[in-house]
Amino acid sequence: MKHSLSLFFLLALLWLGNSGHYTPLLLAIGVLACLFVMWVAQRMNLVDHESQPLNLGWGIFGYLGWLTAKVVSSNVAVVGHIWRGNGSISPSVARLPLSQSTDMGRVIYANSITLTPGTVAMDMDDGSVVVHALTEAGIQELEQGEMNRRVARLEE
Repeated sequence: MKHSLSLFFLLALLWLGNSGHYTPLLLAIGVLACLFVMWVAQRMNLVDHESQPLNLGWGIFGYLGWLTAKVVSSNVAVVGHIWRGNGSISPSVARLPLSQSTDMGRVIYANSITLTPGTVAMDMDDGSVVVHALTEAGIQELEQGEMNRRVARLEE
């Protein structure tokens, strides 16, 4: 039930944010539309812990702030490598261990790697992820495991 309520409030927020009209008639139509979409999603068995990851809690916002800072700093580093030319890069591939216990955690970790410029998650199985990095320093930073630990903390 909590996942359905979460879906309803998310849909209602999207409706309010996109409509920009707050008359009683449009608000009533919005509530009915959100209820209808929630009912259809439940009938299709789409509402569960993966579609509405409530277990991530408020910690996801701190993680997104940290990830944004990593994306910005990685962008600056990639621009520096572009200016310095091919001699400044050392493409590397490594298999890194996963410490996440859920599929959602593994996906967040792999997507975080790919979102960070200069690194790409190429393959993933139950216990590890294969990463390509623009430099060996990028692989070494991932091997230190800060991103891995932060995503694992989201699952707690």
